[in-house]
Amino acid sequence: MALHDQLLDTDESTPIGTVVTLWQSLVAQADYFIGTLWRPWVGYQILIALAIFGVAHVLRMVLAPRLHAWMRAREGWPMWRIRWLVVLHKRLRSIIFVLLIWLVISVMREVTWNSRSYQLSIIANLATAWLIVALTTRLIANPFLRKIVRYGAWTWVTLRILGLTEAFERLLDNLAVSVGTMRISALLLVQAIFVIGLLWVGARFLSRTVRNRITGNEDISPSMQVLAIKMMQLLFYGLAVFIGLKAIGIDLTGLAVLSGAIGVGLGFGLQKVVSNLVSGVILLLDKSIKPGDVISLGDTFGWITSLGARYVSITTRDGKEYLIPNEDLITGQVVNWSHQNDFVRLDIYFGTAYGDNPHEVRKIAVEAAMAVPRVLQSKPAVCHIVGFGDSSVDYILRFWISDPTGGLTNIRGNVYLALWDAFAEHGISIPFPQREVKVLPDSTLQTTTRKDPPVS
Repeated sequence: MALHDQLLDTDESTPIGTVVTLWQSLVAQADYFIGTLWRPWVGYQILIALAIFGVAHVLRMVLAPRLHAWMRAREGWPMWRIRWLVVLHKRLRSIIFVLLIWLVISVMREVTWNSRSYQLSIIANLATAWLIVALTTRLIANPFLRKIVRYGAWTWVTLRILGLTEAFERLLDNLAVSVGTMRISALLLVQAIFVIGLLWVGARFLSRTVRNRITGNEDISPSMQVLAIKMMQLLFYGLAVFIGLKAIGIDLTGLAVLSGAIGVGLGFGLQKVVSNLVSGVILLLDKSIKPGDVISLGDTFGWITSLGARYVSITTRDGKEYLIPNEDLITGQVVNWSHQNDFVRLDIYFGTAYGDNPHEVRKIAVEAAMAVPRVLQSKPAVCHIVGFGDSSVDYILRFWISDPTGGLTNIRGNVYLALWDAFAEHGISIPFPQREVKVLPDSTLQTTTRKDPPVS
């Protein structure tokens, strides 16, 4: 009894007093709910809610397979529409339950007193709020952040509907620590997570919309598209954090000095990271490389798939993806096969026998190369003699292509095969090194036979 009196006399301005007040409110709500269960119409409403849930479950079992089959037949629909249909399919039972319970409440309010549907209204409000929260939080791509926002919103709407919001807010507000002149409470942290999370979702939606608009504009070069998208994302997300902190009452002027000191420390410790970031911005501004370009850097040959803040992703013909730091592309020697245009000249070398007419060889080689697919007809191929070798007359064949992204080794191989077929058709031979042994007069040629050792 003394402990009970002590709890009753506890100051509500302290955390313990707030906990006691919240506990007493919960106990009062539980006593009221248990007491009302003995009333006939309250028990009837609980049974009606359970019956509605059972009907919703049965309807879900009947309608879900049909809806799934209908969804699989929707070919050509946008991906976002299919994703929302999948979400609705997963929440089909909740949707049916909410619709049925509000329909029952509307009928009951027409045929009987409103008090006989009071508990049903509470259940309907809770179910509706939970369903809305579950659907809207699907806009958050990060699974961890989505769970935090979802469960936090469920807790808040439940307390709001049950009338426990003020007591819970006092509890969170009293759970606080002071850092200098700044007071940080649990309520402030919850508000910050909610507000910043909501603004973050809005910033993500705006950045997606702007990205789609920018990528759909053909007048903007690919490198400038990437730069504009990165700048807009930085602007939107930065504004989301700044506005969120200001909205909950946090003074940001005190963070200016701290951020400056942190920036100096990070500048010395993260020189390479900062160098790659600056190099990435330079690459986007000077338009030296862009997504889709075919480049060579050292032994790496491939096409650029994406430009990141720290690195460039290059995919080779064998499917390997290389992440090359931006600084290497600024300081190293890069061959961009499609910088100004997509025209690329390729050279291949071959040789023929001395007995073949070089004029015919050149003509046949050019015709064979021009007949290969991917070789440009607008830029004629040429063939020149580059030397007289020990066993062959050496030639160089030069031709042009306009799609280096299709590969270089394969087109060279196709041209070599065309040369082989054309030379075989016209009787032109491709020699290999040969050596002649001449026996001088007044000399004898002696041969010896190697004897293998006996097998033991």
